[in-house]
Amino acid sequence: MSSFHERNDPKRQKSKNRAQNFAKPQKPGAPQARGGDEGARKNQLVQRHKVNDDGWLWGVHAVGAALKNPRRHGPLKLILSDDRAKSFNPGAYRRSDIRVTVQPAAEIGRFLPQGAVHQGMALHGPVMEGESLDDLMEAGTVRERDVILMLDQVTDPQNIGAIFRSAAAFGVTGLVMQDRHSPPIQGVLAKTAVGAADIVPFAKVTNLSRALETLAENGYVSVGLAGEGESNLHELLGAQGWGDSLRKLVLVLGAEGEGIRRLVAEHCDHLARIPMPGGFESLNVSHAASISLYEALGR
Repeated sequence: MSSFHERNDPKRQKSKNRAQNFAKPQKPGAPQARGGDEGARKNQLVQRHKVNDDGWLWGVHAVGAALKNPRRHGPLKLILSDDRAKSFNPGAYRRSDIRVTVQPAAEIGRFLPQGAVHQGMALHGPVMEGESLDDLMEAGTVRERDVILMLDQVTDPQNIGAIFRSAAAFGVTGLVMQDRHSPPIQGVLAKTAVGAADIVPFAKVTNLSRALETLAENGYVSVGLAGEGESNLHELLGAQGWGDSLRKLVLVLGAEGEGIRRLVAEHCDHLARIPMPGGFESLNVSHAASISLYEALGR
């Protein structure tokens, strides 16, 4: 059993990028459904909460980073609260594809999943598709230490958002995920990433094993993080000459339960573990990613 775990994700987000219209907020003083129209009143309530986060971002940091990201294409629909609108300067983002509307803060939540903390800002637009693997490798050529993170069936958006945040903090070249088993880069994921999802490039590939083969052909050494690894990560990196003779590295992390799948693990050059002398042999996958990046880039 893997030592690196992620939260359960009971409702996978839909990755399909489809158009979504704004619901019209009800005008103050509009007549309400009365007792004789109970069915219509219930239907109104259902429609009010039948929202999802396809194409939505919210929160000051996530929205601000998205507007600054040239890889995030428009058209973009930005909703601001009255207070946010007073300080918003569209010229600071140098974009001509933003349509701005102002709504009361309480109304903004109607477009978002229940409980979304939007801080007076919400953005709707096309979901980012990501880069190609070749683009990530090319970006790594200008780095002194080129580290790519690969996530094998990590599906929880909060975990992936936290991994994006650590990846940005440590200067990772990019993330690689499997397109069929990863949520879209938006919503809760982007909110958890606090803007890092628009800073760190990512690629979604069909087959992780083939991606590892391509990376190996281009000089990368891959290390899968697994509890059964014979060496601890720190010792393995030192033995491989990391930072000296070795400057291209792929760190592979798996999901809860099975961890890295067998075929993916077989395509890794090495398997390594994070030593846990406290005796509690379990780490959340986002925590394991942070520790691994500290070993590779923070020391």
